[in-house]
Amino acid sequence: MAHDSKSDKVEGAMDKVKGKVKEAVGKATDNPETEAEGKAQQSKGHAESAKGNAKDAIKK
Repeated sequence: MAHDSKSDKVEGAMDKVKGKVKEAVGKATDNPETEAEGKAQQSKGHAESAKGNAKDAIKK
């Protein structure tokens, strides 16, 4: 199932928030693996949001 641009942006925003939380937990618990997972999830969120923005640009 293909996502529309809005759902891509929402999914991206959620991944960015989840990643920020995971990164903070990793820092607070001195767990570099969890911190790295959080950063990776944030990157995924940025990519998903960019995909939504690209879909919007194509529609115009």
